[in-house]
Amino acid sequence: MKFHHLISAAFSLLLLCSLNAFGNEDDPFILVSVPDQKMAVMKGSEEVARYAVSTSRFGLGDRLGSYATPLGRLEIAKKIGDAVQQGTVFKTRQPTGEVLRPNAPGRDPIVTRILWLRGLEDRNANSFQRCIYIHGTPEEKALGKPVSWGCIRMRSSDVVKVFDAVHVGVRVEIVDKPLRASIREHALLVASVVGKAN
Repeated sequence: MKFHHLISAAFSLLLLCSLNAFGNEDDPFILVSVPDQKMAVMKGSEEVARYAVSTSRFGLGDRLGSYATPLGRLEIAKKIGDAVQQGTVFKTRQPTGEVLRPNAPGRDPIVTRILWLRGLEDRNANSFQRCIYIHGTPEEKALGKPVSWGCIRMRSSDVVKVFDAVHVGVRVEIVDKPLRASIREHALLVASVVGKAN
């Protein structure tokens, strides 16, 4: 009997930790697949939107100065650029007043919106210090390929939609696996947590 109670307690703790992995079940949750160069926005177990992204040309990791994209669980720490015009150029997270059209030749700054990420695991603990963002890019023709300097790039019109749909504290998970498999795992996890809660 004691063993049964221990197993039950351990399972409950595992579910609680799993729930903490993606925050409040009513919140959106962002999944980024590096192999697919895609982002899914989840609400509970349902995928509500999917976007093309671009992760780092330097691979995966979180070492300072590496320009790599970190893996694992993160959260949105700051939202920057609310209501500025699409294509607005940012320098050190401040709008410069310049506005670029998509695929402007020879230009590759951060544009439109910034979602600054904070790592929640040892393997991505440097993410905030490294200024890892989800942000708009004028280089829209390169989306779907890993060409960034560590951040997660998006089309300006897409990053506006994501920016408006999330708040500070929303969880983000960057995975080195196909998006389809990650969505399925997330949906099963949500169903397990909700079922246990009920």
